[in-house]
Amino acid sequence: MQAMQVVIITGLSGSGKSTAIRALEDIGFFCVDNLPVILLPEFLAIQSAPAKGVSQVAMVMDLRENEFLEKYQQIFVQLKEKGYRIEIIFLDASDETILHRFSETRRVHPLAPRGSLLDGIRLEKEKLAPLKRMADKIIDTSSCNVHQLKDIIQRHFLSAATKSMIIQVVSFGYRYGLPVDADMILDVRFLPNPHFVEELRPFNGHDARVRDYVLESEGGREFTVKLFDFMDFLIPMYEKEGKSRFTVAVGCTGGHHRSVVIANLLGAHFAERDYFVNITHRDIGKS
Repeated sequence: MQAMQVVIITGLSGSGKSTAIRALEDIGFFCVDNLPVILLPEFLAIQSAPAKGVSQVAMVMDLRENEFLEKYQQIFVQLKEKGYRIEIIFLDASDETILHRFSETRRVHPLAPRGSLLDGIRLEKEKLAPLKRMADKIIDTSSCNVHQLKDIIQRHFLSAATKSMIIQVVSFGYRYGLPVDADMILDVRFLPNPHFVEELRPFNGHDARVRDYVLESEGGREFTVKLFDFMDFLIPMYEKEGKSRFTVAVGCTGGHHRSVVIANLLGAHFAERDYFVNITHRDIGKS
C-alpha cells in the first residue's frame, strides 16, 4: 500500500482536467473521473490489494461532487498519514480563457447554471482557493492547447530514464481520410495487401500470419530496416530543435492490415530506444 502513487487532478471547470486524466491513462495510471471523495479511502484500499497489481491511480475530483469541498482536506490528510503517496495537481486558468472555452463548448458552468458565467468562474476560484494552496503542483493552462497540456502532465510523471520526446504512432486507412495532427505520413500501400488473401482477410495486423505475410514480401524487411535508420537519424534532430511531441501516421487502404503491422513495429522500435510511445490504430475496427 505504501508504494501506491495517488494523483488527484483538480482545479477550475474548463481548465483541462479531462485532458490531464487522459494523459495519465495513456502512461499507465488507473484512472477514475469524478469519484466521490467520501469513497476515496475505500477505493484505494480495494486497489491496494496485491491481487490487483495497481501501483498508480489518478482521479479527477472537483466541486461537481457535493461533499468534495467539505470533506477533501480531512480525507487527504488521513490518507497521507496511512502512507499513501498523494500528489495534488491543481489546474488553473485566467477568467478570459475559461470564458472563451465555455463559449466554444457551450457547456454549463457548475456554479452558473442560469446566472452570469463570469460570476460562476470567480465564485469557483474563491471556493477552491484553499485547495489551490494545498496543491503540490499548480499548472496554469491559459496558454496551453490539449497537446501541450498532455505533454506537461506526462513529462511530470514519466521516469527520468525516459527520453524527452513523446512519440505517437497512428495507423489509419486512406479511405477514411488523413489524420489531421500528423507530423509525418508514411504510405505503405506499396506492400502486398492481405485483404486479397482469403485466409488472411478476416484478421488484422496484430495477427502473426498477417505480420509475416507483410514483412516477408518483396521489399518488406528492407523497407523496415531503411525506415528505422531514417527515424534514428530524424528523431534526435527534432529533439535538438526542442520538439516535444512527434506524431507519425502510417496508412494503408483500409487501416486493418499493412499499416497496423508497420505501426506496431515502429512503435516497438521507438520504445526500445527509451522513448515514451503511444500507438493508436484509428481505423482497425471500421468495416
